[in-house]
Amino acid sequence: MSAAPLLSLQISAGYAGRNEVLRDLSLDVEHGEILGLVGQSGCGKSTLALAIPRLLHMKNGTVRGGIRFNGRDLMGLRKSEMRKVRGKSIALVLQSPIASLNPALRICAQLEESWLAHCSGSSLECRRAIGTALENVSLDASRETLQKYPSELSVGQAQRVLIAMAVLHKPLLLIADEPTSALDAVTQSEVLELFSTLNRRFGMAILYISHDLRSVAAISSRIVAMADGRLTETADPERWLGQGTQSQALLAQR
Repeated sequence: MSAAPLLSLQISAGYAGRNEVLRDLSLDVEHGEILGLVGQSGCGKSTLALAIPRLLHMKNGTVRGGIRFNGRDLMGLRKSEMRKVRGKSIALVLQSPIASLNPALRICAQLEESWLAHCSGSSLECRRAIGTALENVSLDASRETLQKYPSELSVGQAQRVLIAMAVLHKPLLLIADEPTSALDAVTQSEVLELFSTLNRRFGMAILYISHDLRSVAAISSRIVAMADGRLTETADPERWLGQGTQSQALLAQR
């Protein structure tokens, strides 16, 4: 018998005063895989990214259905129990790194908060964990870097800090929602390689969400397409790229 998926869900979701954005959407993510999710802007990709770790309520949204993660029913967990899962076993990297970081806090303080949310070790252990996390994303872990504010970082550096915060506790699942859309082409390539390296090094599953088919195909073992709140097609990257511009044109029409 094959092992159960790491994540298995069937949900509908929406926002107050609006029609449902996700409509009976079913999705599985296997242990250790990089699953690519592509779709036009407005199709529900970001809604899904927030629904999985049960953060949609922050956008005045609601979720109906079932979300099963690593053998647990997330929809049945209390808020206090869900906080123990979110950030430790499931991590989220959003599109805008500068907007996601607190502009009033130095980088070291934000990394310390992330570590302390799920650990109670000594200050030395905290510093070591932060240093390792920064090294894992190819960022300098010097005092000079840690004392900077987000506004003093490049967009690429800020995105790496966000990823370092996300992998600080080596989560089983990393959800990356349009993580390279604000980056230049060279930095995009570096971040894509970083995700692949983290997947290989820690065996963490990654749900990589983007409207850019080629970046998704570059790192994913499987790709699903989304339109109007539903999954419309599943294929391996070779098939998508083999179809060339035709598959991209079909995606653009949805």
